[in-house]
Formats: sequence, C-alpha cells, structure tokens
Amino acid sequence: MANASGLFTPSVPSLRRRVQPPIQIYRSGFCSSERMFKRVLCSSTIAGDEKSASRSESRQPRFISKGCKLVGCGSAVPALQISNVELSKIVETSDEWISTRTGIRNRRVLSGKESLNDLAVEAARKALQMAEVEPDDVDLILMCTSTPEDLFGGAPQIQKALGCKNNPLSYDITAACSGFLLGLVSAASHIRGTGFRNVLVIGADALSRFVDWTDRGSCILFGDAAGAVLLQACDSEEDGLFSFDVHSDGEGGRHLKAGIRRNETEDVLGSNGSVLFPPQRSSYSCIHMNGKEVFRFAVRVVPQSIESAMVKAGLTMSSIDWLLLHQANQRIIDAVATRLEIPSERVLSNLANYGNTSAASIPLALDEAVRSGKVKSGDTIAAAGFGAGLTWGSAILRWG
Repeated sequence: MANASGLFTPSVPSLRRRVQPPIQIYRSGFCSSERMFKRVLCSSTIAGDEKSASRSESRQPRFISKGCKLVGCGSAVPALQISNVELSKIVETSDEWISTRTGIRNRRVLSGKESLNDLAVEAARKALQMAEVEPDDVDLILMCTSTPEDLFGGAPQIQKALGCKNNPLSYDITAACSGFLLGLVSAASHIRGTGFRNVLVIGADALSRFVDWTDRGSCILFGDAAGAVLLQACDSEEDGLFSFDVHSDGEGGRHLKAGIRRNETEDVLGSNGSVLFPPQRSSYSCIHMNGKEVFRFAVRVVPQSIESAMVKAGLTMSSIDWLLLHQANQRIIDAVATRLEIPSERVLSNLANYGNTSAASIPLALDEAVRSGKVKSGDTIAAAGFGAGLTWGSAILRWG
C-alpha cells in the first residue's frame, strides 16, 4: 500500500535480471533514488498531541515494490470498411495518391447501430479472456479516448457493460493519439502506488465523426477502432514496464486540434446593449491538421523520447525485439525506425488496413501481432504515442 505521504518506490529490473536499487518515479520516467528511504516519513502528528506523536514514531514507513506486466490484449473494429478507391468517389484523390503518401489502403468506420462503447467493451472482454481475469477482479478501468459517446466520459459505462459488480474506479483520459501510452503509464502508477492488481487500459476513438470528408488532406487518414490491454501487478523481479518518457507542448497545439465551433453571431449584443443569453449550443469543429508540421514534430521528438526511455531502462537498441509506434503515417514510422537503426522486419505496423485510429492504434497493432504469433511472451517492445496537444511519450515494456 502507499504510505501516508502518497509516495511509493517500485523496483524496475532490467532484462538481464540485474539487481537494481529502489527507484522513485519522476515526471518523465524512473530513476534510482536510495536517498528516498531517508526522506519519506509516515507521520500524522498533530502539534501538542504527544500520544499521536508517539504512535506516529512507532510506525515504520511502508513502501511499494510491486511490478506490473501486460498479460492480456484485445481489439475490435467496425464492420464497415472503406477503401481508398471508395474514398476517391467522394473526394478528389486516388488509391495511389493516398498509399504512396501515407501507407494507408483501408480504414474502418462506425455505421448503423454500432457505437464506440460497443467496440471498447468487445476489446476489453477479449483482453480479460486472454488474461483469464474475471470482470469482478478488475480494480480500475482507464478509457483513453478523445471521442467519447458522452461529454462526461465513457469509462463508467464500460464498467457497467462488462458487469463489474465491485464498482471499480473508472475514468477517461483525453490525449488523442498519445492517450493509450499515457493510460499505460497511469495504470502502472496506480498499481505501484495504490496496490491495485488488475487494471484495464482501453484505447478507443471514432475520429470519423470529426473528419471533414471534403478535405482530402485529412479525411484519408482516420479510422475507428478500439484496443485494450490488462496490466497486472507482479513481483518486482517480474516487472514488465522498464521505463517511460512523457512530454507535452501546448505551443504546438495549433497544428492539430478540433476546437469549439464559434458562431459569428455568438457574441452579438441585444437591442439594449447586453450580451445575448442564453448562449447558443456549442459543437466541435472538424479536425484541423497542419500535416507538414505534425510530420516534422513526430520525426524529431519520437526518436528522442525512445532513446531517453532506453537510457532510463539501462538498455540498448539491440535489446529491443519490436518497435511499436502510433500508426499515423508510414513515412513517420519508417523515419523513426531509420533514426533508431531498427530494421523494418522488427517494426510492427497495420496502418495499411486501419489508418490512424488515434488512441486505439497501439493496442490494436499489439493485439494483432500477439494473436498472430509474431510477438511472443518475453519480447521487449519500444512503444511510442504522439499527437494532439501536442503530446508525446514512449515506454519500454515486455509482453507477457
């Protein structure tokens, strides 16, 4: 359990099972800190209360040394598939133009009675089944999405649909294409800091609802999907999340956004000079993206982030079995792999079949790779997400 100060000290072993000193989580990852044991006190002393002070002094600080590992995954996609050829019938483009610039050939789009929550629940159930964990044993559900079915979030509805009778904490994380990676880091922190044992991390987005289907620069990129993993507590020597590196830069947010739509008459004054009230109903605009700037941003920061995470993990690139990036554009994936000197046969990509599925892209690609037998238990993966915010981050992890 966490101590009274809310601090905790997990241990992160390397792949070589080296003995590591206790570590402390900092803003951008894990780093050693033996001094923490001298600094952290478990105290609830009230001034003038000698009995309280005596009881406090008699307590020994308690620290968490739990690890966490990925033990289950699942994914789900809509039934409707839209090919580049079909897309060329509604916007001026072609299969060749799209595929050569992005690597995308098909995408899935929600239609009919399908909902994003349906996809999220299906992906979560598959992850639980693979992990052999019952819904009642889930301690926390993190729904990583920027397109929830409800403005107030969707995680509690996922909990309800899964039939979790113990009412586990469930909440949303909004970080678009970086969402799943940040959810993974959050899940690990909950396990190490609060004693949770089973945490579901779901990445699910339906960006098709916010795409301008007349803009060939953006509508060709996006698809809908959901992916999920189950992160489970384990002994520190079995820890499967070695390090992470996370950042954000609001200055770049103007290059990728979907803000509140402003009406020209929204602030028009009434005849008496007062502002009109009640205000008009708000809605979100379509996705606005400066493709060139987002490309430059990604190929610059993602390799740096992965390299930083590798240093924190005490590993070299030769230790990595797979590179798993957010599936945004094949050119970005290739550029990052080249920078890191990772051969194409060690890069996981399913972008051609699904397009950019935002927070779902990493768990969707992971699930397909695991179920196809490509990724095996014990494989080490360098994963990275990047996108709106602007936000980006990476994690070095082991599957199974």
